[in-house]
This record gives sequence, C-alpha cells and structure tokens, in this order.
Amino acid sequence: MEPGNNTPSSELFLLGFSEDPELEPLIFGLFLCMYLITVFGNLLIILVIISDFHLHTPMYFFLSNLSFVDICFTSTTIPKMLQNIENQSKVITYEGCIIQVFFYIFSAGLDDFLLIVMAYDRFVAICHPLHYTVVMNPRLCGLLVLVSWMVSAMHSLLQSLMALQLTFCTKVEIPQFFCELNQMVQLACSDTFLNNTVMYLASVLLAGGPFAGILYSYSKIVSSIRRISSTQGKFKAFSTCASHLSVVLLFYCTSLGVYLSSAATHSSDSSATASVMYTVVTPVLNPFIYSLRNKDLKKALKRVYGIVSIKRPIVLGHMKCP
Repeated sequence: MEPGNNTPSSELFLLGFSEDPELEPLIFGLFLCMYLITVFGNLLIILVIISDFHLHTPMYFFLSNLSFVDICFTSTTIPKMLQNIENQSKVITYEGCIIQVFFYIFSAGLDDFLLIVMAYDRFVAICHPLHYTVVMNPRLCGLLVLVSWMVSAMHSLLQSLMALQLTFCTKVEIPQFFCELNQMVQLACSDTFLNNTVMYLASVLLAGGPFAGILYSYSKIVSSIRRISSTQGKFKAFSTCASHLSVVLLFYCTSLGVYLSSAATHSSDSSATASVMYTVVTPVLNPFIYSLRNKDLKKALKRVYGIVSIKRPIVLGHMKCP
C-alpha cells in the first residue's frame, strides 16, 4: 500500500441499480413519481392537521412530525439519484456523501423514535382512557418530540464524525443509490473496529430499544382490548391504532428485509433493490395508510376539500363582477 493513497477520496461512486442505459429513463420516471407522491402526500397530511382544529391532538401532532421526517428521509437520497441519472454520472463528493449519511441516519432514527412515541400515545389512550388528557398534555408531547429530535441528531452527528476519519486506498464504488454508512465502512482501508462497534451498539440500543417498547405497548393494548366485553367496543379500540400498527409493521419488516438481503447476498442490484423498500416505499405508503384507514383524517380531508371547493366559485364570481 502506498502511503500517498491512504487519504480520504474526494469523490465516491454510487453504482445505483443498473448499468443498462436503456433502463435509466424508466428508473428516473418511477423514482420521480414516488418522490412527488411522498412529498405531496405527507405535506397534505401536515396541512390538514394544521388547518383542522379537530386534529389538534397528541396523536396527530406526532403524525405531522412523522410526515415531515418522511419528506426529509426521501429528500436525502432521491434528488441526488435523479440528478446523477440526468447528468449520466455516478459521482458524489466526499463532503456530499457525509452530509447524506448524516441526514439519512438522522431521519431513520427519528422515524424510529416517533413510532415508539406514537405507540406510547396509543397505550395511554386505550389502557388509561380516563387519564389520557392529563398524561398526554402538551408539555409532555413537546418534550417527547424534542428528546427524539435531539437524540437522533446527536447519534447521526457521532456517526458522521466517525465516518470523516475513514480513509480509502482505491476507487470507492458504493453498491447503492445513496451513501450508506455500512458500505462505506466495509470499503475503507483504515481501521474500522471502532466504527463497527458504535454501529452495532447503536443498532441494539436505538433500534432494538424502541422496537421492544413498541412490543410492550401493544402487548398491553391487546390485553386491554381483550377485556372489553362488546365486539363493537373491541373493534373501535383496535381501529384507533390500526394505522400506526400498519406503519410499524411496514417500517420494521422492510428494515429486516434490508438487513437479511445485505447479509445473504453481495449483489449490488439486490442490495439496492432491498434498500428501496425501506427508504422509498415506506414513506410513499405512509400517507395512504393514514388517509385510507383513519376516519378522522378522512373527515378532515373532506372538510378541507369542501372549504376549498366553496371558496373557489366565490372567488371566480368576484372576478366576473365589473
């Protein structure tokens, strides 16, 4: 190994999905559509929650934060991939890669924390309904979200600063459509023992911890629902957490799929395709899950749409007046 090559590479290469140029227009169009659906779908949920006072509750406060994070999550990876396809390039600068790593870890971690916060909200609502307004007060809700943001930011900052210490001896080709920290660590020629240790500890504490909390919350929720005598009461109680449970299953199943896929195969195409399910498909589906399975949100969407429909002819009528 030549000492002069043992330096941080100024450019990295994102291999993406396929080397076939004929597939690139299809990939570009598909990901552009999914990105636009994600942004506008989650933005619509945020605007509806803000504009409808019926939704000014803890659950929808957490949902608006989750929608905002999903927008950030997809905006971290997809725009750069679309730019590379448009420019017929696979290059990303080292600085840009570190920034992408920071926001990717930050968004993924914050998603995880918000899901456990929302699970706690459903636990209190179903298991302790008489104390719900007292327990889930605005101060506690704000504190839970603030702590989630701070812990996610500190974790992603730590991982990003450690990634800055990595050095590469050869041309760095990442078999993904974005800069994934695990792939960067595997390609580094410097000592990565500390990086791997921190990554594994973070996975256990910051991913396993919230997952265990969600399992505990839903075990208590199921136990409480079983004690309800009427079938209608059971259905009503379960329906209040059905959307959240669907998102949790989607989030963790796709995460597990990415991990198993990367462990079982070294194919860049398989690894990148598995990552799409976690980084793109989940944020795309979240607005549909909450809008189609949540009666309050569907009613709010109809109310907001009704207001817009009423105002539009009034405005047009004023425009026709001399």
